[in-house]
Amino acid sequence: MRALHGTLLKRFHRDFRREHPIHHDVVVILQSVEYPVNVGSVFRIADAARIEELILAGITPRPPHATITKVGRSKHKCVPWHYEKGVDAPIAELKGSGYRVFALEIAERAKPYYEIDWPDKICLVLGHEDHGITRATLALCDEAVFIPMWGKGLSLNLHVTLAIVLYHIRYLRLAKMN
Repeated sequence: MRALHGTLLKRFHRDFRREHPIHHDVVVILQSVEYPVNVGSVFRIADAARIEELILAGITPRPPHATITKVGRSKHKCVPWHYEKGVDAPIAELKGSGYRVFALEIAERAKPYYEIDWPDKICLVLGHEDHGITRATLALCDEAVFIPMWGKGLSLNLHVTLAIVLYHIRYLRLAKMN
């Protein structure tokens, strides 16, 4: 066994995508995520999991930004994204289009991500690194989802949380198709 590089690596991923297609049914909203490193990481994860759209809102930094470009490896150029001042309008629009909105937040009545019966159209909302999603936005969400913590830490970094949940959703979709 050897690691793949260059053209062989590109072919490997292309062949996997052909054999395991996904639907573009996930939208991610970042509400006032403050640190550009997190935003860049989210762009990279959004590309890897092939989300439909990334919405940056509030004080979330946005491209062009040197740190976002570097950490995200320029994925802001291939991930559909836009900026909104607030989240109320995009959440209402998504709900009107049949999306269920999930806060990735440790909140009352939150469920572990693996206990959710994920629908066909999903919007995942992540909030500020220290303060989380605002109460007003949390009230707009259909459910809250969390990742269990067995250590002393109370939460994971938001881009790690997003990666775990997105890949769980993608895996479930692929498992249902096979």
